[in-house]
Amino acid sequence: MFEIQDKVIVITGATGALGGVLALSLAKAKAQLVILGRNRSLLDELASKLTSHTRVHIFVVDVMNRSDLIQVRKEMMSKFDRIDVLINAVGGNLPGAVIPDDKSVFDLSEIDFDQVVDLNLKGTLLPSLVFGEVMSQKGKGSIINYSSMAVDRVITRVLGYSASKAAMENFTRWMAVEMALKFGEGIRVNASAPGFFIGKLNQDLLLNQDGSLTERGKKIIRNTPMQRFGEAEELNGPIQFLCSDSASFVTGIVLPVDGGFSAYSGV
Repeated sequence: MFEIQDKVIVITGATGALGGVLALSLAKAKAQLVILGRNRSLLDELASKLTSHTRVHIFVVDVMNRSDLIQVRKEMMSKFDRIDVLINAVGGNLPGAVIPDDKSVFDLSEIDFDQVVDLNLKGTLLPSLVFGEVMSQKGKGSIINYSSMAVDRVITRVLGYSASKAAMENFTRWMAVEMALKFGEGIRVNASAPGFFIGKLNQDLLLNQDGSLTERGKKIIRNTPMQRFGEAEELNGPIQFLCSDSASFVTGIVLPVDGGFSAYSGV
């Protein structure tokens, strides 16, 4: 079960903390990986960790440039005859789209908000269109997007991130229906919704210099029944399940990996 050996898997955002751990896990499971990113040095560093386990190709590309993605697809298809899985792990936030405690929503930067929406929504939409078209022609494939706990409930501060991930989650369900109805049952579109994992982008928000929890970190733990943050490796199994043929009747879902955060009312 959950076999993915020799599957051709395209990953965006793999040079991030969670994406890098996932890529290594998929490499050890002997999937063939195509890694997309904007930073050549980060791509080379990641590839050096993966090549001892599997076949890896890297492409320097902006996932929000459709013509560049089409060129990558052309080069890919000269090496492979298919795309089995697309994992859209790209995403992020910007300071102007965050509302700190000493400001209000009326201080929002429209420019930063637009860029965050583009990154989290369009950065998922465009790869899905470009690489999903190959799946539509083959009648088989799996697209996996990254959602967030910020969709299910209001998480203060992260307005731009929350709004864009909510739109992306809606797109996930929409695309799942579109692909199944028009191109057959062999194409699935799902998402994973990570809970709270400590990484470079949120470490200062969740942990003090001495390693103790900040007030925000304490609030999160209080509302997570497992009473801890997640470990990056704990996302690997659920994602591999969605990659594999074991999930052949699973489409249009968002799978929480959150220690119970989304189930808990706080009471």
